[in-house]
Amino acid sequence: MDARKLIIKAKDIEEMEGERRIHFLNPNADRIRKSLGDIVGLNNIGVHLIYVEPGKDSTEYHKHYYEEECIYVLSGEGTLVIEGESFHFEKGDFVGFPANTAAHSLKNTGSETLVCLVMGQRLEHDVADYPNQGKRLYRNSGEWNLVDLDTVIDPRSEV
Repeated sequence: MDARKLIIKAKDIEEMEGERRIHFLNPNADRIRKSLGDIVGLNNIGVHLIYVEPGKDSTEYHKHYYEEECIYVLSGEGTLVIEGESFHFEKGDFVGFPANTAAHSLKNTGSETLVCLVMGQRLEHDVADYPNQGKRLYRNSGEWNLVDLDTVIDPRSEV
């Protein structure tokens, strides 16, 4: 094993171009992502540096039922929304979302680029709700199915 393949030097990270990502449910969720975990071969956890310009969202307001995720702010500031409550979120702040806890989103409300380290599980199966869109995403082994929340029926309630 070449141990050097497990290390990414700061200079190399800085020089990485990154990938522009726009959330499929929120065109204002426009960010640049550098997938550090992918480079070193991590399969079960995503580790990303994200860059969010002023006025943009990092993602759509959502909640995961099975996956955990967390955010650590490296620079900049924004507004973190958790279950509808807003919090000022800035350099050095951290938030973690255990599975099935809270819907959340992050918006850059500052005047400079918001830079965050974002990490999350990569399970074969997850369910995520997008409350502001009235949608639920079922993700299973690479297949994604998006449905309207008001059409989701619990068959146990039909008995």
